[in-house]
Amino acid sequence: MLGDYIAMLAIGVLAACLVFILGRLMRRRGRQLPRWIMPFAIGASVITYSVWNEYTWFNRMQSALPDHVVVVGTGERAMPWAPWTYLAPVVSRFVAVDTAGISRSEMRPELVRIQVFLVERWQATRTAVVAFDCNKKLRADLSATARLSADATLTGTQWQPAQNDTALLEIACEHKARPT
Repeated sequence: MLGDYIAMLAIGVLAACLVFILGRLMRRRGRQLPRWIMPFAIGASVITYSVWNEYTWFNRMQSALPDHVVVVGTGERAMPWAPWTYLAPVVSRFVAVDTAGISRSEMRPELVRIQVFLVERWQATRTAVVAFDCNKKLRADLSATARLSADATLTGTQWQPAQNDTALLEIACEHKARPT
């Protein structure tokens, strides 16, 4: 977020410099710019940059991801201080999977473990490890206390239906994973 503020400040200073140079050139020719041009140019450039920065954030983040990281879902938001976002919501978060890190149980190949990245604008990226039973379409969130052992025993958590996680389930079960 600090980087956004620095960039907006730089854009505002650049706009002020351009208007100043234009004003000097016009004064040499005997004409003068209206006094409102400077604050208008600064404000318009900062607002334009801010809108561009918000709407292109997801595309810039997605293009920076390695090839083996796949985006499986996005979240949009609309903001009252930016009323145009009600017409065209801004993507402010997404879920991605590291396909290179997908692992499959050797004893029970229908059990798959994946690492999920939860990325949100202006927030630290969170990771989660999720296990899927591809045959039964079940999922289990794994943690330090919840584990899926090598013999396919699940401890510390329970299997849940993967109803809302169809994109994650498809990637986990259809991808050729390395055995664990």
